[in-house]
Amino acid sequence: MDVVSSWLNPVFLCLFYTKGRDFELTQLESAKKNIITNEMKRVAKDEHIDVEVLRNLIAEGKIVIPKNKKRNFKKVIGIGEKLRTKVNANLGTSKDYCNLEEEIEKLKVAIETGTDTIMDLSTGGKLRLIRKKMLEHSPVPVGTVPIYQIAVELMDNNKSISEMDEKHILKIIQQQAEDGVDFFTIHSGLTKPAVEKMDQQKRLMNVVSRGGSIITDWIRKNKKENPFYTLYDEILDIMKEYDITISLGDGLRPGCINDSTDYLQVHELMVLGELRDRAIDKGVQVMIEGPGHIPLGEIMTNVQLEKKICKGAPFYVLGPIVTDVAPGYDHIVSAIGGAIAGSCGADFLCFVTPSEHLRLPSIEDVREGVVAAKIAGHIADIEKGVYGAKQWDYEMSKCRSKLDWDGMLNLALEKTKPRKFREERLPTNKTVCTMCGELCSMLPKK
Repeated sequence: MDVVSSWLNPVFLCLFYTKGRDFELTQLESAKKNIITNEMKRVAKDEHIDVEVLRNLIAEGKIVIPKNKKRNFKKVIGIGEKLRTKVNANLGTSKDYCNLEEEIEKLKVAIETGTDTIMDLSTGGKLRLIRKKMLEHSPVPVGTVPIYQIAVELMDNNKSISEMDEKHILKIIQQQAEDGVDFFTIHSGLTKPAVEKMDQQKRLMNVVSRGGSIITDWIRKNKKENPFYTLYDEILDIMKEYDITISLGDGLRPGCINDSTDYLQVHELMVLGELRDRAIDKGVQVMIEGPGHIPLGEIMTNVQLEKKICKGAPFYVLGPIVTDVAPGYDHIVSAIGGAIAGSCGADFLCFVTPSEHLRLPSIEDVREGVVAAKIAGHIADIEKGVYGAKQWDYEMSKCRSKLDWDGMLNLALEKTKPRKFREERLPTNKTVCTMCGELCSMLPKK
């Protein structure tokens, strides 16, 4: 066969075309076509899961790999079924406190402490510059909430948030996609009928989501449907182009346990289930955001509802916060809720810091928040039988039984504080600690 004939061979042309098009496929589209990407291989190796099992779960919409096609970073992760429970750290400036250098330091501390993703929630300063610096310094996926930039730009131009229009929305989403953002929180599930229902049946705290409150105000003043709902297909088109994962925001999440699992929250979840299907059909990876403030007894119900309505889509929860009376300690409150949510099937925990409800977090608040969420995630992984989770505890117990202090400190989930505590009060007999001393139960009895 001559060269020209070989090029015209239908089989060759088909293979050539497919090979050229593979680069344009999203992770979801690749998975549906039985194509295993380099990112899938990396996640499978890291998670000790068969790559074909991983591919199939991505194809079913039960695992996502957040990674913008324009961006390369060190720690590619998967979020979802059969994988380790992941942790997100929220960072970002505000109008009242804007220090880019400090935010970069917070990012570094969050990474050192083990966060799996970063979200830039900045609302003060030069937002695009801050975002680009976050992306530049982050070796993990970075997410944003585009409506924040939209609202800030309107206010900077002395405009009302009710003047938000479709052109501006799509422009900012396109800009952030081009900058390299890996996942977006988009509040498309908060609909006009839900706002009308809320106005008839007042909640104790109404809307506590910043994005949700902006959209609620827009709907009331314009008497129109949520533009993030009406523009949903156009938003998905942009996200597909860059393979950005959509995190469907819970704009009506409860802000106190009094409002938990009510009509508004469940109504929005039902809408998110429909939006999940539309994203999957488009080839866009999708995860679902959840509450919020809910009591312990409702956590399992909430996880089960999301998994049923949203067909196993990864569930991303804020905490959850299981009591409203512990300001200054909400990282502990959310760790309790997160451990239970994760053990029930939640896949992604958004950290809560000690300064939640009180101020923008400090660098140390970020450390404490990440550690608390990582503890919760690990507790959940033991219960879920995730590879290596229980073995980690087994190795720690072996070291404790031998009074192997170096081994214990090296195995610690966070190493700075335990090393500091150990060194601050070393006993004369360094084999033991100052709690029990010579009465240590691990010492051989004389």
